[in-house]
Amino acid sequence: MTVNLDRVLGRTGVLITPLTLGAMNFGRWQEEGESIRIVHAALDAGITAIDTADVYGQGGSEEILGKALKGRRDDVFLASKFHGQIGDDPRHAGNSRRWIVRAVEASLRRLGTDHLDLYQAHRPDPHTDLLETLRALDDLIHQGKILYYGTSVFPAHQLVEAQWLAEKHGLIAPHTEQLPYSLLVRTVEREVFPVVRRYGVGVISYGPLAAGWLSGGYRIGGPQPRSARAEQIPGRFDITLERNQRKLAAADALARLAEQNGLTLVDLALGFALNHPAVSSVIIGPRTLEHLEAYLKAATVELGDDVLDRIDEIVAPGTHFLERDTGRDTPSLQPPALRRNRGGDPA
Repeated sequence: MTVNLDRVLGRTGVLITPLTLGAMNFGRWQEEGESIRIVHAALDAGITAIDTADVYGQGGSEEILGKALKGRRDDVFLASKFHGQIGDDPRHAGNSRRWIVRAVEASLRRLGTDHLDLYQAHRPDPHTDLLETLRALDDLIHQGKILYYGTSVFPAHQLVEAQWLAEKHGLIAPHTEQLPYSLLVRTVEREVFPVVRRYGVGVISYGPLAAGWLSGGYRIGGPQPRSARAEQIPGRFDITLERNQRKLAAADALARLAEQNGLTLVDLALGFALNHPAVSSVIIGPRTLEHLEAYLKAATVELGDDVLDRIDEIVAPGTHFLERDTGRDTPSLQPPALRRNRGGDPA
């Protein structure tokens, strides 16, 4: 099965496939040979976009991709990210100009390329002025080291600020935003999607299966699904915990809805994520060739209004079940001192 180029990435004019291959698992939960086979199979199936980050496997993902793309680099819209800490030095992280100019050179070297099609700030940096970051990325475009740049999991107010700062200072504005979006994590529908559509920012969403909750294994009365993530972060996946009971009920109801319509839950989940008009492409992270085939099939699913209406009844638009699922670390909420009036300060 193959996919077609039928999406435009925001205001860039770049044609992109509905599916983007995510490389987060490479070198971490997926050995090199299998990762390379999946890359080649995805390209052969027509997928043209691949997303990684320097922090994935501490550069290991980029190195594997560099090997996999030898001789095929020109066929790929290649995206990477900066921000996460590399190594033990806390200075090797963040969104400062000093770190960005070092990080991009390291990513280019590991990927074996002279430019990135898309370079993204993996998270906001509360310690760096946003204008500092925008100016550094604007310079990288003018130097030819990146073609476009974007953000990832930025709140709506910072997306607006970035556009305003770029216009005020004569800079190229961010082209993309990467964010979590699924049947169980719909928060971005409330404020972020209206903002990105207003400014022509292309959305590359991730987590269509909600970290495995929509794989089909989470059912009421069923056993606890096993996975590497569930073992590492049990609080997000333990179905016996009260805070996960509502999510389990929703996942079960969505699985039954899929069955009633002759679909797998993966079909329903990916069809939903691809349905929103703000979404340019959805990141998939197959660990096997069989997973890839399932994603390719699901990408062709079209959901009718009756199914979408029923989804809205199960999970209300603009909502989520667990704050951690949104991918955000909100600077205004931590540390607690930011939320508490002390020392007679005016309220």
